[in-house]
Amino acid sequence: MGTSVTSSIETKTINPKPVVKKTRKRKKKGKNYYFNQGTEDAIILYNKSTIPHERNKIYNEHIRKPFDKLAENIIHTFKFYYFDVGSIEVKHEVVSFLVMNIHKFQEGKGKAFSYFSIVAKNYLILNNNKNYKMGKIHSEMKVLDYKRNLMGENTASETAEKSILFVDELHRFWDTNLTNIFRRDKDIRVADSVLHIFRIKENIENFNKKALYILIREMTGSNTQHITRIINVMKKYNKRLIFEFEQEGTVDVSYTGSFIRE
Repeated sequence: MGTSVTSSIETKTINPKPVVKKTRKRKKKGKNYYFNQGTEDAIILYNKSTIPHERNKIYNEHIRKPFDKLAENIIHTFKFYYFDVGSIEVKHEVVSFLVMNIHKFQEGKGKAFSYFSIVAKNYLILNNNKNYKMGKIHSEMKVLDYKRNLMGENTASETAEKSILFVDELHRFWDTNLTNIFRRDKDIRVADSVLHIFRIKENIENFNKKALYILIREMTGSNTQHITRIINVMKKYNKRLIFEFEQEGTVDVSYTGSFIRE
């Protein structure tokens, strides 16, 4: 008897192996995926070009969006929120500042992302916090206590005048004694950077503690722990100098001995 068609098909049927779909692993985007080597190359081309419409094309197609994203990220990462205008306007100001300084980037001397990150942070630090509360500044920073009421019960005008005198005395003291108090080069760099920042008197109120540390790190390459140690030493000296100024009305800037044990 012949084999049925059905049984013949059944004997020839082979159970297929399950099909395993290969899934492609997505490459993780780097932190700076929006500002990459292509962006840096575009900046170099932009700086080399002298043709206005060509520069505009390079900027609009390859630089504008990375600058925009860079500014936005830095504003929110470091919480630069103390401005008179909204974050969008602040971002536009930062981008404008980056464009103003784009010609300063030099090919082969570091990555463009790092360079423009520093430029953006420095701009924000120096222009941040116009609405930052004075009391919060002094309670958080207390690096150089210029603004305290030195005589306690004096009028506001008298206090302001004495504060100005004290600041001048303090500057003279540190100019004379900086390298006597700090002997190591890296310590001197940090202390000198602190003094440099606070010589910008009109901008003192615009710093918060985090912004101050960021700027000093960028200026010196020191880590936060080292900066804190130097600032703490300076605070001890300043406290002693404030007491001397309150008692004598002046500071002995010629004194070069250490009256603080580190």
